[in-house]
Amino acid sequence: MNSPEEDEKTMKNAVFKVPIDERYFEDYVPGSIYEFGSIVVTEEEIIEFAKRYDPQIFHIDPIAARKTGFGGLIASGWHTAALTMRLLVDHYISRVASLGSPGADELRWLKPVRPGDELSICVRVLESRRSKSKPDRGVVRSMVEVLNQNREVVMTRTAVGITRCRNKG
Repeated sequence: MNSPEEDEKTMKNAVFKVPIDERYFEDYVPGSIYEFGSIVVTEEEIIEFAKRYDPQIFHIDPIAARKTGFGGLIASGWHTAALTMRLLVDHYISRVASLGSPGADELRWLKPVRPGDELSICVRVLESRRSKSKPDRGVVRSMVEVLNQNREVVMTRTAVGITRCRNKG
């Protein structure tokens, strides 16, 4: 029997046993940790997103942003969340079994995301439980950490997904 430290080491950077287009509820094993990415954040995208959805001065005006507490242009947290979602859809969420999400919890923006930052995600499966009322699906809760190129955590959130089961019960 492995110690908790050995189990943690074994699960770190685990590789899914099946590709994303064959992945079902049973493939999301609690304790598994996956790393995916990356995506580069550009100044143009920061400004474009913010002008449309979050037009605060430190998101839309590089010169004026220098005079703020951030000392320069930063991405909207919602932009960071959208980029995170892109990485999750590209690498983590099943293409054949995802039934959407009832929501996300504990969203935190910990560090500013700046032009040129390269983001990746580290996802830990916290829990997977089969639905009692609908046994053809299960709930997967995951902790998502968004990292910049220096491996600093810039955002965290708990993701909740509903996923079809391969084995119907």
